[in-house]
Amino acid sequence: MKKLEIDFGGEKSSVYIGDGLSDSASELFDLKRKVLVVTDRGVPAEYAKKVAEQCADATVAVIPGGESSKTPETAVDLCRRMMNAGFSRRDAVVAVGGGVPGDIAGLAAALYMRGTDFYNIPTTVLSQVDSSIGGKTGVNLDGIKNMIGAFKQPRAVIVDPLLTRTLPKRLAAEGLAEALKMSVTFDADLFSVFENGDPMRRLGEIIERSLGIKADVVSRDEKENGLRRVLNFGHTAGHAIESLGLGYYHGECVALGMTAVCTGELKGRLLRALKNTGLPASAAFDREAALAAMSHDKKSAGDGRVSVIFSDAPGTWREERLGPDGLRRLVYDNFSEAGNTAPGGNSR
Repeated sequence: MKKLEIDFGGEKSSVYIGDGLSDSASELFDLKRKVLVVTDRGVPAEYAKKVAEQCADATVAVIPGGESSKTPETAVDLCRRMMNAGFSRRDAVVAVGGGVPGDIAGLAAALYMRGTDFYNIPTTVLSQVDSSIGGKTGVNLDGIKNMIGAFKQPRAVIVDPLLTRTLPKRLAAEGLAEALKMSVTFDADLFSVFENGDPMRRLGEIIERSLGIKADVVSRDEKENGLRRVLNFGHTAGHAIESLGLGYYHGECVALGMTAVCTGELKGRLLRALKNTGLPASAAFDREAALAAMSHDKKSAGDGRVSVIFSDAPGTWREERLGPDGLRRLVYDNFSEAGNTAPGGNSR
C-alpha cells in the first residue's frame, strides 16, 4: 500500500493506493456511524454494497449515470435523504464511482448542515488519477459545467486499481487524458511513457505518479489562486467542446483541448501520445457555440479574458490571459466546422 498525505493548511487528507484496498474501507475510513454511500447506475452494484456492509448504519443512494445527473436537484435530494435518515453533521458521505458521484456526493457533504465528513472511492481511471483528490465538487447549471460548487476536501481516498477492471477500453483511455495533461505540464519522463509505449501496460505507475503531481499542486494552492490553474491545461477548449453534447467523454474533450494549447514541435509529439493512448486528436464542431460556452468559463478574470495554460515542451507550462479575439483564434486555428460526428456514450 502506498499512502500520500495532502496538507491543506493543517487539514489533512490521506490517499491510500493499492490493489484490493476497497475491501478494507472500514480500516481506512471512520465508518462507525451513519454513512450515505453514493454511487450511480453505471457502477457495478457490488462495489457500493461491499462498502455499505462495512458501515455501522449505511444508506445507499443510486443516482443516474452521466452528466445529466449533475444537477442542483440531485445534490438537494441527497441532502434530503440524509435529513430523512436522521443524519447529523458528525456522520459521513462516501462516494463510490467516477467523477459524477464524487462531485455530487462531495457537494452534498459540503452543504448538509454546513459540512459533514466526506470520503471517496473512485472506480474509474479518470477519477483515480485526478478528480478524486483536490476537493473540487460541483453540479452543472443550465448546461454549463460545475457552475455551482464548493471546495470540500475528502478526509481520505482509497484508490484501488482493481476497481477499473470492468471498464470498457474507451472509458479507461479517456481517464488517462488527465494523467497525460499532468505529464505535459509537470513531468517530461512521464510524458515519454505516453509518447513511446502503451500506457495501459503501465497503468499502476501512471496512477501513482499522477496522484503525486496532483497532491503536490493542490497542497500548495488549494483554492486555485495560482499554480493549481495549471491543472486546467486543455480544459478551456475541452469544457467548451463537452458543453456541446456531441457524445465525447470528459477526458476525450480534455485531449482535444490539449491539441490547441501545445505549441511547436510538442504538438506533433502530443498527437503521437494521443494515438498511443486511444484518445481523439481532432474534432469538428460548431465553433461559435464553443466560443459562447467559453464566455462562461470559471477561469475568467471578470474582464472578458480567460486564463489559458500553454506548453512548449514536456514538463513546462506558461499562462496567458486571452480576450475574445485570442479565444477566437484558439478555436478557429485548431478546429474545423462541422456537424455532430462524435461518438456517443455515458461516463461511469
